[in-house]
Amino acid sequence: MMQPQIILLREGTDTSQGKPQLISNINACMAVVDAVRSTLGPRGMDKLVIDDRGGVTISNDGATLMKKLEIVHPAAKVLVDISLSQDAEVGDGTTSVVLLAGEFLKAAKPFVEEGVHPQNIIRSYREAGLLAVARLKAQATDIGTQDDAKRRDMMIKCAMTSMNSKLVSSESEFFANLVVDAVSVLDPQTLDLKMIGMKKVQGGGLRDSFLVDGVAFKKTFSYAGFEMQPRSFEAPKVLLLNIELELKAEKENAEIRLDDPSKYQSIVDAEWEIIYQKLRNCADSGAKIVLSRLAIGDLGTQFFADRDIFCAGRVAEEDLQRVSQATGAQVQTTVNDLDPKFLGTCAQFEERQVGSERYNLFTGCPKARTATFVLRGGSEQFLDEADRSLHDAIMIVRRALKNTSVVAGGGAIDMELSKHLREHARTIPGRGQVFVNAYARALEVIPRQLCDNAGFDATDVLSRLRNKHAQPEDKGKHFGVDIATGGMIDTMGSYVWEPAMVKANAITAATEAACLVLSVDETVTNPRSE
Repeated sequence: MMQPQIILLREGTDTSQGKPQLISNINACMAVVDAVRSTLGPRGMDKLVIDDRGGVTISNDGATLMKKLEIVHPAAKVLVDISLSQDAEVGDGTTSVVLLAGEFLKAAKPFVEEGVHPQNIIRSYREAGLLAVARLKAQATDIGTQDDAKRRDMMIKCAMTSMNSKLVSSESEFFANLVVDAVSVLDPQTLDLKMIGMKKVQGGGLRDSFLVDGVAFKKTFSYAGFEMQPRSFEAPKVLLLNIELELKAEKENAEIRLDDPSKYQSIVDAEWEIIYQKLRNCADSGAKIVLSRLAIGDLGTQFFADRDIFCAGRVAEEDLQRVSQATGAQVQTTVNDLDPKFLGTCAQFEERQVGSERYNLFTGCPKARTATFVLRGGSEQFLDEADRSLHDAIMIVRRALKNTSVVAGGGAIDMELSKHLREHARTIPGRGQVFVNAYARALEVIPRQLCDNAGFDATDVLSRLRNKHAQPEDKGKHFGVDIATGGMIDTMGSYVWEPAMVKANAITAATEAACLVLSVDETVTNPRSE
């Protein structure tokens, strides 16, 4: 007797499952890794991505590339997610985390093809990941116990390591000092990233960039009378507003009925009196600088110019908030009963020409918990990449301030963790030994890729590194790849450092991503609704 056919899924639903599906997912992830593989390290290459609107992005930042590539494969999207989470959490190591996840999957692929159950691999990978992070913390050096001068020096070294793989690597020392200065002025409790502004001005060279210990923003749209305003002040009072200071045209279809034509002038006079009263209130408050998020019209601009007051309307929200934080001024939504305690102050205000732009600079702010970078460079794409490079360095220095332990860079810590896991694998009875060994071998992808990208013989360098790390009493534990010569170098001694947090986060995220992809054995694609 025939059984009736049971239909569970909509017509047109695509299902694929089993071993071929898992291998297909692994291949997709490895294709993504191959796209960003060559960007790793100081000698990494850049990628040029053109989006659907013709916008051009030149970058070697892992998170930026993953975002711009617009990957649609559901399994490969996992790698995009871990890259973006690494960027949000620690700011650097975005290429490393993708590379590690891809290599873990590549190491697991032959076992899957041989028929090993994925859960066995996942169990061993999770165990290996925990062991690697524990060993990493044991190998880390704490820099929090040293005096301020030494700690600052170490922060600069961490920032330089982050920028060595970026377009701005030629000026990494110059920018590292600026980055540490910028992060040092932030509130140590929150280290709020929004309090560091980035302004980009085309023209000039990288060395023309500077840091403002306070707030800087581009001159806003100005009306007649602006050129008559003062350009600099010493210790001015600052008033921040969120209201319009201009004559409003009558609303459409507004209607006023008059029985006496002479009364029309009184209505016009009343309108003028309202705006003049607002302007007088601002001037009487004692403020020498008036900034508003909304427009300040030509009447207001001329009024303030006649009284030696500087004004700017349509100031960006984030700039207004940072001026508020730096000067202590509170944003007002009315100009009636202005209390002097709502005004802020700074040591100096000036308008300065930067390239072809004019910038308003507030410096020497009493409550300064903010700083602003003014970046100079030849092209828009170059400035954008410099901005991303500095963002990574700022995140690294923030992390190093919060978590003060660092590890040796240049692939040294990866080789040390690989060695440790190989030794541990020998103590595991059964198949787990093979999987942990595969995980250990996958960790070597970082030094191997550093060599490949620099044009060195990776096999030769890795063989020498394994030999060095196998020395007794951990004598070679800090040796990594020397990018300059293609040999080995004590990366801790030559100040190639990275925060332990970055590496720990990368290993944890990559392991989780690999386990997630390995645990998927079926993909169901629903048809699009018509």
